[in-house]
Amino acid sequence: MTITDLLTLYEKTILSQHNAKEAAALEGRKEGGLLRSSKGKLVEKIAQGAIKIAWSQAGGDLNRLSFDDVKIFKIPLQPGYIEKLHPEVRDFINERIKEYKYNAKVDVKAFVDRKFVIAVECKSYTENAMLKRILIDFRMIRTLYPNVTCCLFQLESQLGGSYSFPGIDPQHGSSSSHTLMSFFPEVNLNIVTLLEGERNVNQPIHEPKYYKKLDPLHLGRAIDRLQQFLKPHI
Repeated sequence: MTITDLLTLYEKTILSQHNAKEAAALEGRKEGGLLRSSKGKLVEKIAQGAIKIAWSQAGGDLNRLSFDDVKIFKIPLQPGYIEKLHPEVRDFINERIKEYKYNAKVDVKAFVDRKFVIAVECKSYTENAMLKRILIDFRMIRTLYPNVTCCLFQLESQLGGSYSFPGIDPQHGSSSSHTLMSFFPEVNLNIVTLLEGERNVNQPIHEPKYYKKLDPLHLGRAIDRLQQFLKPHI
């Protein structure tokens, strides 16, 4: 896996999507759902490939790096919560406590020597309502894995501020996103954007006239950030 491979994967996948309307009609599916699914899987492949490249560049042995396809974490009910309930309700739950779990998900899970080190949520784009859900899921996951690095990996950004300009370093982000993240300090979310320019719902990048090229420098910068997260595990 090389940077060139990831650039080619991105270009071929996005440019093939302008025929999605016809493909969706043939399959009896809605065009929007088909496109979101395709882009989501693309970002997952790019994120996983970028982690492999970052690990190799940091001097890591690829045999020590692995990815888990199981994307669901069963988060147990927090014990302090039960104590605040009505005694009858508390007793009812305690008798069935093993049943009380919430399924939290993450798209890419990277392990080094079978230790969970990086959790990556992958999006074609993110806006702040989606960010709120991502932060909640990561907050729950970190109750089980308090040292895992949490990342949001997105093609485009709709978070406002400088998140849509991956060439800026460091990114100042946006006031609304930082305010949301301030309520989840234990998550320490790392946001990685690949494409330049704020997402425009009326200019979808799978349309040839609105196509955005993935700049090798932006992809390289994303890999550099991942490398920093991985270095402590070499």
